[in-house]
Amino acid sequence: MTRLARWLARIEALHPRGAAGIELGLQRVREVQARLGQRQLVPLITVGGTNGKGSTCALLEAIIGAAGYKVGLYTSPHLLRYNERVRIGGTDVGDAALCAAFGRVEAARLQTSLTYFEFGTLAAWECFAAAAVEVVILEVGLGGRLDAVNCYDADCAVITTIALDHCDYLGASRAAIAREKAGIMRSGRAAVCADANPPASLQRHAKAVGARLRLRGHDFGCAPSEQGRWRYWSSAGTRLELPAPSLAGPHQIANAAAALCALESLQARLRVTLPDIERGLARARLAGRLELRRGKVPLLLDVAHNPQAARVLAASLRAMPCVGKTWAVFGMMRDKDIAAVIAAMRGVVTRWLPVSLPGARAASAAELAAALVEQSAEVERQPFTDAAAAFRAAQAMADEGDRIVAFGSFLTVADVLRQLARKA
Repeated sequence: MTRLARWLARIEALHPRGAAGIELGLQRVREVQARLGQRQLVPLITVGGTNGKGSTCALLEAIIGAAGYKVGLYTSPHLLRYNERVRIGGTDVGDAALCAAFGRVEAARLQTSLTYFEFGTLAAWECFAAAAVEVVILEVGLGGRLDAVNCYDADCAVITTIALDHCDYLGASRAAIAREKAGIMRSGRAAVCADANPPASLQRHAKAVGARLRLRGHDFGCAPSEQGRWRYWSSAGTRLELPAPSLAGPHQIANAAAALCALESLQARLRVTLPDIERGLARARLAGRLELRRGKVPLLLDVAHNPQAARVLAASLRAMPCVGKTWAVFGMMRDKDIAAVIAAMRGVVTRWLPVSLPGARAASAAELAAALVEQSAEVERQPFTDAAAAFRAAQAMADEGDRIVAFGSFLTVADVLRQLARKA
């Protein structure tokens, strides 16, 4: 076991709920943050939302990096290595820097109990401070108001989309969820919402705290243009004709527009030119989001795990020509809206291969199969104990002209990626 692996096991064991445990609240993190003496000295962008957070963070990192700034980016969860969560200058942080940061957090923690995510958030900031980054981008883990990253005050808060997810923690309505996500806004500072139809509760919260909210369709906007390009506009008078983002899917122009609006709001502190934007749009990369692996049988990897994301995935599959069958390697968490995700994907999937993912939260292959049968979906009856086994089976059964899609969870995509790496 590596030193980093030992640290991660130790951090997981610190909190009674383990690595997947969720205990929202800011008091514990703030106590340790104060003992560490952490200070905010550079511009900070916090990105929340139901879907699109990771893409927006990747676009911001690429554009700001193209402008010559040293960017610190914190995201979650990871696919294959914990190091993916902490990036500096476009590169995953190494084991030594992470272990040193974990050591500083542990020394400052004393008797304060921290969750896996809280510990990691504080350690990411320690990495950024040690590397003297010039800009920080933080992705919200869950919700916003009580998420650990909200211990840091955003100079610009970005909210991508608002949909039903994590309802046990955030509320059972879009209005309630919007209030939680709006909690990352700060008085007198910029806030950007890319949702085309945000609940009124978001706007009320922005007004109550005195945030300078900019809404898509009112203060900024985007639209497809000719030859795969797109247009960005803002109420500040900006009008840009831009190349399509390198990230796949037509929905990415909305994420890119939110990123540009955020940068526009911070232009007094971050100088970003049109060539920087164009280079950043071309350079942005994000694994597991409509990630296409070409071959005899093409593979599409996507971490879509809620109905809104599944609808985007289904639309993308419809837009991709396929003369044969679509085989779905499908694993999900039990606390997600499994039935609605299946309904969103039924029209594009020919045959389903449900899998059992690791962890107490995961739905079993049998549970997923039962949900699929309820919707009259074609299900492979063989039980699959992991996504890699289901992927191998799909490859064996698929013919030329078919395709495979692996989705439903970060764990589903990660397991298939590991299988691909073993065969490489």
